[in-house]
Amino acid sequence: MAVGTRALGWLKPKGRPAPHITAGYTPGLLGDVTAMHARWYAEHWGFGAIFEAKVASDMADFLRALPHDDCQIWSVTEDAHFAGSIAIDGRQRAESGIALLHWFLISPDLRGSGIGKRLLGEAVNFSRNRQIQTIRLWTFAGLDAARHLYEQHGFRLVRESEATTWGKPVTEQVLELSFS
Repeated sequence: MAVGTRALGWLKPKGRPAPHITAGYTPGLLGDVTAMHARWYAEHWGFGAIFEAKVASDMADFLRALPHDDCQIWSVTEDAHFAGSIAIDGRQRAESGIALLHWFLISPDLRGSGIGKRLLGEAVNFSRNRQIQTIRLWTFAGLDAARHLYEQHGFRLVRESEATTWGKPVTEQVLELSFS
């Protein structure tokens, strides 16, 4: 279910290979996703070991459940290098009708290229096709570009509160996209 570089040719900057989206687990994915998140959030938000450990442990738990009909992860590579990810975790869908969106982050080199919009579209379409009722995600105030992208896809803010989930005080936000 990978999207070939031909399909994403419009994203290809001159002299650079087009980004490639792959659905499903690939070797090293846990480390790649964890490292990208840890480095970016440390640099831009001052998050530390608590955040990195949470990303790694939550993702390891998710990967152990694969393959699963209501779960999928997509990764982006550019010139064979990891450049981003997104995942839908629908393991609780049977009880709640809700799937969780996780680990959405794109390399700074690809921001503004449209690949983030494409990844989010893959996750939303997967959820719709699986007849998931609601996609829920946790984020925090200040990630304005991501929030704008979520809202373009129909997500709405449903809850906001002060929290230290990621090891530092932030205004945590819960967004949802309901299909019903």
